[in-house]
Amino acid sequence: MNASAGEPPALLAQSLRKSFRRAEQAAPVAALDGVSLRAHHGELTALVGPDGAGKTTLMRLAAGLLRADGGTLQVLGIDVAGEPQQVQDRISYMPQRFGLYEDLSVAENLDLYADLHGVGADERAERYPALMAMTALAPFRTRLAGQLSGGMKQKLGLACTLVRSPQLLLLDEPTVGVDPLSRRELWDIVRRLVAEQGLTVLLSTAYLDEAERCGRVILLHQGQVLFEGAPQQVADRAMGRSFTAVPAPGQPARMLQARLLDQPDIIDAVPDGARVRFVRAAAAPAGDDSLRNLDAAAVPPRFEDGFMLLLRSHAEGGRSASISVSRPIAHTREAVVSVQQLVRRFGAFVAVDRITFDVRRGEIFGLLGPNGAGKTTTFRMLCGLLAPSDGALFVAGADVRSAPASARARLGYVAQKFSLYGPLSVQENLEFFASAYGLRGDGKRERIAWALRQFELGAQARTTSAQLPAGFQQRLAMAAALLHEPEILFLDEPTSGADPLARRAFWRRITALAEQGVTVIVTTHFMQEAEYCDRVAIMDAGQVLAQGSPAEVRELARTDATPEPSMEDAFIAVVEQARARSRAAGSVPGEQHTQAAPR
Repeated sequence: MNASAGEPPALLAQSLRKSFRRAEQAAPVAALDGVSLRAHHGELTALVGPDGAGKTTLMRLAAGLLRADGGTLQVLGIDVAGEPQQVQDRISYMPQRFGLYEDLSVAENLDLYADLHGVGADERAERYPALMAMTALAPFRTRLAGQLSGGMKQKLGLACTLVRSPQLLLLDEPTVGVDPLSRRELWDIVRRLVAEQGLTVLLSTAYLDEAERCGRVILLHQGQVLFEGAPQQVADRAMGRSFTAVPAPGQPARMLQARLLDQPDIIDAVPDGARVRFVRAAAAPAGDDSLRNLDAAAVPPRFEDGFMLLLRSHAEGGRSASISVSRPIAHTREAVVSVQQLVRRFGAFVAVDRITFDVRRGEIFGLLGPNGAGKTTTFRMLCGLLAPSDGALFVAGADVRSAPASARARLGYVAQKFSLYGPLSVQENLEFFASAYGLRGDGKRERIAWALRQFELGAQARTTSAQLPAGFQQRLAMAAALLHEPEILFLDEPTSGADPLARRAFWRRITALAEQGVTVIVTTHFMQEAEYCDRVAIMDAGQVLAQGSPAEVRELARTDATPEPSMEDAFIAVVEQARARSRAAGSVPGEQHTQAAPR
């Protein structure tokens, strides 16, 4: 319920400071630098901001897991520094990597957390059925947590967090790494907790559309508060500055986006369905004709537009430069990746079930699907890291089944977890991967210098990769994958958890690589990012459900109620329709696919 008159806010920070010291730096780094903010009772408040803004530090301080260096922080009217245990007895905290025990079942994980929080048998009997119904996990009570899909793990983590009744729920990026269907389900759960139970929730999120649905947003940047208030107030800052433009016939949206971003008066540009949405630095004056060569129209501003205006006005330096390669590859119509009736079994379980697709040189191809659809298993087969059970697979002209080494030499691979060596510095990681790719002497030194320059990593060269924010880890992983100048680049959910600025810089580089003939195959849970692709395929339960250009796939979801569907609309419609057909036939692919850990 909302706070009564005179009741303190659910969370109140005043001049809060917290710094961390890194081994290679003489001065400590300020994670929070004089932060003052509040979260109200019975409201859903979002923390947003770039990597390293201080969101997780604030969450951990509020949970009593860190001690501030200065200022004050009250949670539920309690001084956290003085009485951290009193706070912890009244709140629940779900960190980014919630500690599920994968060798325990769903029910056993719930029991473990109930034991830890002293929840008795009577309260369990009352809460468990509600938690199972809320998360739709009741049919999977006996399944091991390690055999759940990513979305189901997140829902189980939330259920364990709620095994007792908290007065304040802290959620640190709860929807990172989950597919649109699971994200929608998780979001519905959180909104019901606020609307029906009056729970106070403070969450951080990398999805700006989620922040837009909250009652209140707090924008952090470099440890300081840039804005605090209603989302609509952020959107209003872009009034008169928001537009959409239609690409020329046959032109990918990403090409128009790159052209717009090269203009000094454009703050932001992103593909948006069949159009490109962009934000100008200032409202257009009367008689302005700077957009005369564009099929452009003014549109109402949204939260993301105002967010980017605020962030760009405080971000240091300019936009990230696009990337250049030393040996551009000529575009051709040839298929450099050919997949025919590909199958991968793990015992009796079929993870990839007779999929077929081709990818042409210089094309960006998106492989989309829910958690557990088989995307990562497919990627590992394409890279020669996992042998197919059946079917044909050719990469850069090589039969991966008979010559995986020759195929691997011509490709780069960025895994979901980036495969970096945490204790090694940025420089040492690059030296290791360069040697692994067979680079030596001057060639090795030149390529490492190229990577540091192109990915703007020079200032972090001596920082260990474990200490880098997610956006910089992403840059380093991609730099390492490009050291040997591969002609095909595989990217497995490379922007998961990255902030909006990092995602835009990432796709600017990918667009530039594709222009220079590099073939890119990418998986992503950000459906807006699928609009950067030339073609996409949607998978579920190891099968390809739909395939085509983004426009062709969006068309599959067009209805009278949804005349202009987004890629997320199309994704959800395609997957739900396929699952409905399977249920009618007596099976549920999405549930079957979670019965084995491999993806």
